[in-house]
Amino acid sequence: MARFCDSISAPSVLIFDWHGTLVDTHDAMFSAMEDMLPQLEDLGLVERLLPEDKCRTSDDARLVRYIRIFRRLHPRILAERRVSRTDIFNAIFGDDKDAKLIAHKAYNEAYRRYFGQVKPFQPGAYEYLSALKAMGIRLAVSTNRNREFLDRELQTVDEGRWRNLFDATVCADDVTEYKPDPEVILKALEKLNLPADEKAWYVGDSYVDMLTANKAGVSGVFYNGARWESGRIDSWFSHRDAPAAILDSFEDLMDLLALIERSQPEAFEQTPAEVRPRPFPPPQRPEPRIEPDWHPAVVKLIRPAVILFDWHATLVDTLDAMYHAVDDMLPDFHKLKLMDRMVAPEDSKTPEDVKLVAYVREFAKLHPKVKADRKISRTDIFEVLFGDDQEAKQVAHKAFNHHYRKHYGTVKAFEPKVREVLEGLRRLGIQVGVITNRDREFFEHELAAVEDTGWTHLFDVDVCGDDTPLRKPHPDQLLLAVQKLDYPPDPSVWYVGDSTTDVIAAKRAGLTSVFFNGAQWDLPWLNKIFPGTHKHPDKPDVVVNDFSEFWALVLACEVGPP
Repeated sequence: MARFCDSISAPSVLIFDWHGTLVDTHDAMFSAMEDMLPQLEDLGLVERLLPEDKCRTSDDARLVRYIRIFRRLHPRILAERRVSRTDIFNAIFGDDKDAKLIAHKAYNEAYRRYFGQVKPFQPGAYEYLSALKAMGIRLAVSTNRNREFLDRELQTVDEGRWRNLFDATVCADDVTEYKPDPEVILKALEKLNLPADEKAWYVGDSYVDMLTANKAGVSGVFYNGARWESGRIDSWFSHRDAPAAILDSFEDLMDLLALIERSQPEAFEQTPAEVRPRPFPPPQRPEPRIEPDWHPAVVKLIRPAVILFDWHATLVDTLDAMYHAVDDMLPDFHKLKLMDRMVAPEDSKTPEDVKLVAYVREFAKLHPKVKADRKISRTDIFEVLFGDDQEAKQVAHKAFNHHYRKHYGTVKAFEPKVREVLEGLRRLGIQVGVITNRDREFFEHELAAVEDTGWTHLFDVDVCGDDTPLRKPHPDQLLLAVQKLDYPPDPSVWYVGDSTTDVIAAKRAGLTSVFFNGAQWDLPWLNKIFPGTHKHPDKPDVVVNDFSEFWALVLACEVGPP
């Protein structure tokens, strides 16, 4: 719903943001981001990500965590397609200008492979812009896009009809700083010989755009083409930096100008009524991401007496070392005679599994998409490749361990509050343990190294991959853990893990399976990897997306019926 300040001045100029306001370049932008983010480690930017406790919002903190671990955009961002690369870089690097410059440069290199995929953000954009010009309002563009991209996109969009609409354009490489520095706006006003005052409107689709307008001393007009909820928009701004107007469409913009014309009849060369085009529909609301819903399962769960956790990608992040070791290991499959032992296509669970097996068999390396996603563990990879061939998996695990010795040692908590959750469980009288396919030599080193102090004192039991003849998905490790605790294997023992392997092991052991969805799979994908068929029957009892949801789940069972 459109909102505006009663005292808003008639505009002498409308300066527009480009992407997400005038045009839709989401396909190219997200493709470039997905190419660039896996380079963060090589660019030296992983350690420069903003600490989560310094992030502006909880959403920003979750984005930083996801990018740090998976080197890609959070799936909700990809599904909603509402934010720009500038928003993302400001969220994850804060005020670190050097880090943002490096990131923007790498993004531009990637964007060269995709730019040109551009269309009007809203139907009728050309007609509305033409009406604004007919009213005598000057038009400009100020964008973080580089000149080579903006000029090409101006020639391309709407069959080139936009090229003569704008009196000035300013790009990132025309100034010394990216938004939210106000230079891109001030430079446009300088070109137009206009002052930076309330009669200059900067129309943009993001918090960063409104912050930039505020710093420039002009009127910020928030274009809500992404259809954010009003409460969400309000949460971004203080009274001091709130936009002068919030509009959902160009039709709303014309309505606002018509209201201004009533109180300021000499403001425009022609009235909005004289030049206004027929109404065009507003931008379509993005399709929502379908979230897995864990709440209905709460009442079905038995209160936990024992909670066992997977290690990697559940309690801690060791993805860098793991993927480096897998990269080194796969070429050994030829001499280990493992290529011919991979599963046949008809025995794979999903079409994606078929593709992964075929790719490894042909190239002796992971498919680039698997490496970019960084969402599955080496155990899951071996399950996909070898199925029920236990001997082949044992050979593969041994080869992995040989290479992992060169990389392991860097271990971080998967989320900042993991230690607090583990300590909280112990205060509730719940016994806590770790089950991992990691060999003991690696696990004990990582257990002592995490958070620089180690977590050794937080667990009542641990079982590693080399403590039993068979590793997960066989239930042996879980059964050994409850045996060590002198507790029966029943549903009051929860096993929390991030992989299909963990779910299968828990169900075969007769335990409650809690799927930790740290990789943020959506509901359609979860239904695909847990089909519940005769051949693949095992499904988790409950899904949690992070440790705050997990803690709420435990507390719900604590206060619920025994």
